[in-house]
Amino acid sequence: MTEKRYSQKEMTETDHAIIVRNLSKQFRIPHERKITVYQHIAGIFHGGSFSYEVFDALSDISFTIKHGETFGIIGPNGSGKSTLLKILAGVLYPDSGSVQVNGKIAPFLELGVGFHPDLSAKENIYLYGAIMGLSKREIASKYDEILEFAELERFESMKLKNFSTGMTVRLAFSTAIQTDPNILLVDEVLSVGDESFQRKCSEKINEFRKDGKTIVLVSHGLGTVTQLCERSILLDHGKVNSEGYSENVVNDYRIGIYEQLKRKEQAEKNRESSDQIIAGMDQESDQIRSGVGSSEKNPVTRWGSHEIEITNVKIFDESGVERSFFKTGEKIQIQLTYFAKMLIVNPTFGVAIFRDDGVYVYGSNTHVDGISSWKLEGEGCVSLTYDEMNLLNGTFFIDVAIYDTVGMAYDYFKHQYSFKVYNDTGNEGISMMPHTYRITKSPSNTKN
Repeated sequence: MTEKRYSQKEMTETDHAIIVRNLSKQFRIPHERKITVYQHIAGIFHGGSFSYEVFDALSDISFTIKHGETFGIIGPNGSGKSTLLKILAGVLYPDSGSVQVNGKIAPFLELGVGFHPDLSAKENIYLYGAIMGLSKREIASKYDEILEFAELERFESMKLKNFSTGMTVRLAFSTAIQTDPNILLVDEVLSVGDESFQRKCSEKINEFRKDGKTIVLVSHGLGTVTQLCERSILLDHGKVNSEGYSENVVNDYRIGIYEQLKRKEQAEKNRESSDQIIAGMDQESDQIRSGVGSSEKNPVTRWGSHEIEITNVKIFDESGVERSFFKTGEKIQIQLTYFAKMLIVNPTFGVAIFRDDGVYVYGSNTHVDGISSWKLEGEGCVSLTYDEMNLLNGTFFIDVAIYDTVGMAYDYFKHQYSFKVYNDTGNEGISMMPHTYRITKSPSNTKN
């Protein structure tokens, strides 16, 4: 990914709720536990590198978040997501770089940290509310609302040590949302409690969004991130691997996951016998000498759980003739045939178009278009029609996919289908934009 730097002017704009510039954070991981005085002294004489390993949790990260924006942070475990949120919340301090926060923050991170197990729910509400910045009067005025939202009215006098984990988290979340922040830092809060309480959390987050509050959401629920966040970043080993529209970033993450799984599967096959290992090493050496990597030779082109599968994809013109070559402006229909091995409820069908150099041209899916309440079983067909394919010269690849309700793939074909477009309009670029030129004697005569 190309490194993105920001000018001083950009980094001080008032329309940004959060500005992160060249942020880095390291941790020292001890190789062994020192118990005796001798071990401590020996460690000092041998130097820090003898006793500690430096771990780069975050490395030179830069991004901005506008006021009122819901911004997603995704990535595998250990990628630096929680560390980043703790720095934004002021719980941790960076080793280098800067963070500018313009507004009151409520961190929904490790909910319940600060609770005392020997105190009652009521006493813990006052304690936790004080930690979150509420006055005693504010807590008293919102006390009944906190218990009602947490659905714990019957247990206000019970000691917290007798609560279940879910009850504790519900109490913490219900207290934290009363702080009336401008900026919310949310770390997997939408997955706490039972299904009913998760729905209440989601509704509350949506209420915050409608009120124009800024939300930074860390979640492993890729469907949730795509649905709630317009923009996101993908963290991997403390670095930003992808940044931009959430659908693109999530797609980059999925591709990385399945490429990793494929490499792991291949490695396991290579360990089946010593002969296979030697053969694999020889093949890798040949690839290195020829400058060709194994990921280039065998790119991942299909993945998913396959409860429902795409069995065929065809491209038709306006007359229903199957073609792979079109003129700019022609009608195109993409037909997906599927087979559901069991009853599938509310799957999402999606199609994305890429230029042959990898540029993401356009993507749509049935969820975004408001098509729901599907119940599919057995064979069927879904058609997508572009009334005017206003692409210009080039070869274009199609990704076709079926997802479940949380955004995980049942079946995903990457770049397995293509078509060409011939442009005879004289326009240049990627796409033809409908437009009108007007020539007038003065700007005052340009009213529509």
